[in-house]
Amino acid sequence: MTQQTTAPGMASTLKSLDTEECIDIWFYRPIGYRWALLFHRLGVSPNAITIMAIFIGIAAGVCFYYTSLMVNVVGMLLLVWANSYDSADGQLARMTGQKSPLGRVLDGFCGDVWFFTIYVAICLRLMPEWGLWIWLLAIVTGSYHSKQAAMADYYRNIHLLFLKGRAGSELSHSQAVAESYRRMTWRGDFVYKLFEMFYLRYTRGQERSTPRFQEMMDVIRHDYADEAPEWFRTAFRTRSLPLMKYTNMLSFNTRVIALFVSLLIDAPWLYFAFELTVLNAMLIYMVRTHERFCAQFTVQLKEAVR
Repeated sequence: MTQQTTAPGMASTLKSLDTEECIDIWFYRPIGYRWALLFHRLGVSPNAITIMAIFIGIAAGVCFYYTSLMVNVVGMLLLVWANSYDSADGQLARMTGQKSPLGRVLDGFCGDVWFFTIYVAICLRLMPEWGLWIWLLAIVTGSYHSKQAAMADYYRNIHLLFLKGRAGSELSHSQAVAESYRRMTWRGDFVYKLFEMFYLRYTRGQERSTPRFQEMMDVIRHDYADEAPEWFRTAFRTRSLPLMKYTNMLSFNTRVIALFVSLLIDAPWLYFAFELTVLNAMLIYMVRTHERFCAQFTVQLKEAVR
């Protein structure tokens, strides 16, 4: 009698319904799941999928240099394709357990390369009209873009930590990252140490932006032996859940919709304006709200152990 094996269902490849966006659930995740099944049968690793996504996204960005609407539409389709691969790599990793620190770094690097290419393409496209000023606008916007994406990723992983525990979250503590960095050698682990160096800076930047959350985590580590009590986990998830929609809007889909609209009306500079105004307003609200209830929880945690 032969034993039949079935592929894991799509639900098992999701991080959590709390942190998934509607567009992802109904569009990117189903497509990514089918790509993941195909690549699994072909023996393709999640990191290889990410690398393919990087090059497809670069091709998409190059298309946005041209003023031809047809070429721009091709670029939009390529970017959607690239993002479906970016979804598939994570789904395949969760499906097969092929998670790795390099995979997480590559995944973050993927989006950075896409948008760097997009920014450069838009600047080159607008230089005849704007001159060098468009580069200044892009640099300022890009710095805020990085902040928006970093904080969205951080808050999503914080939520997952108290929802699913450490196994279901990729939240990093800079002290642990620094220790891993120190253990590596430039001679024997050059690539990994280089990635870890950038990741350490990334993690420290997230922590500097969240002082009240860091205080709360210090209380959990020292007063609760690094195990948050169940009452706190439930209460924290309730306060954190409404912010998950902002983490999604600051990640990919909302900004890409704004990008596509700006290209369709031949005003790509409006994409920069959208990031500087609407997305920054979301970022400020998200950080302030999260810091406020973390400060409240710190007081409650301290009172509970007295």
